[in-house]
Amino acid sequence: MSQKDDKKEALQQESSDKMQTRAEERKVANHIAYWIVGVIAVLAVVVAIIGFNYVNSSLQPYNANSKEDVVVKIPIGSSSKEIAKTLEKDKVIKSATVFNLYIKAQNYTDFQAGYYKFKQSWGVGDVVKQLQKGGTEQPPTTNSGDTVLVREGITIDQIGDAIQSGTKRSLKFKKSDFMKLMKDESYMKQLQKKYPELLDSTMAKKNVRYHLEGYLFPATYSVYKGMTLKGLVNQMVENEDEKLTPYYATIKEKGYTVQEVLTLASLVEREGLHTKDRKKIAGVFYNRLAVNMPLQSDISVMYALNTHKTKLTNKDTSVKSPYNLYKNEGYGPGPFNTPSIDSIEATLNPADRDQNYLYFFANLTTGKITYSHTLAEHNSRYATTGQ
Repeated sequence: MSQKDDKKEALQQESSDKMQTRAEERKVANHIAYWIVGVIAVLAVVVAIIGFNYVNSSLQPYNANSKEDVVVKIPIGSSSKEIAKTLEKDKVIKSATVFNLYIKAQNYTDFQAGYYKFKQSWGVGDVVKQLQKGGTEQPPTTNSGDTVLVREGITIDQIGDAIQSGTKRSLKFKKSDFMKLMKDESYMKQLQKKYPELLDSTMAKKNVRYHLEGYLFPATYSVYKGMTLKGLVNQMVENEDEKLTPYYATIKEKGYTVQEVLTLASLVEREGLHTKDRKKIAGVFYNRLAVNMPLQSDISVMYALNTHKTKLTNKDTSVKSPYNLYKNEGYGPGPFNTPSIDSIEATLNPADRDQNYLYFFANLTTGKITYSHTLAEHNSRYATTGQ
């Protein structure tokens, strides 16, 4: 065999070896590809199963055994995603993401702002049904049974007592924390920014004991799980702003400030029991203000002394305090309690101003209020009561 033939045979053998090697490589590559595809398929199945279980679990109740009510506030302008996050944060639903997918798939939209009461034992479907009903302006009563009653005519100090006693079974808010909050200037400024028409005039006054005195609307407030002390106070201030909104224009037209109206209304609240008398008492106060005469209300002195008395002494009425309206002319720093809407309306619509009454007193036995033009007339009539 020639050298040329040997070389040709060697090349053929080399080509055959390469082909065999490539065949083996393809075989290995196919095995690897099949293995990868198999792994991916298995992973896909596993992921699908996990995803299905996650979605299915997320549609179930947050806590099927829970009997607690959960009150959630949905702010005005909240998007569906924001509502979902709120519900997840307040432990009404398990997953905001799944909730969003659910309402999109079912084409649920346009949920309304307000307060809603849910149960942790509800599934997503029940939660959505509750949202479709629409929220309430005030928090609904929950099965915690706790409420805070702010009575008409009570002070910040007394509201602190009401908050502590009203939350003793659930949230256990402390009066001391509430009183501290009433002195928190940063918090007051936050509220003023949110409710300028309501709070600008009180924030502008000096020597004010509590800027929210008279601004926590008298009503019954439900307490719910997750509510904070600030949240409760915010609700009271919001309620006051809502109730006074129809009166802001009238207050401005008459040349008063909200602080002035609430201050007189707080005196009227405690000085008279009936609307007719409250209007006449308001007229007496305005007549005194018109002639730069101190209002001389016992309510102001008791607030200055931080106590309640049936009768005041000369020492009491001489107490050094900007709230003592026996010594100081004008309105004083601010309200002395939380006035009712009836007293606010009486203050804005005083009666018998043209009668020029400057004095009045109440018969403690009959409740009848007697009005007088002069001090001599007042003293003479008062003497006949034997009080």
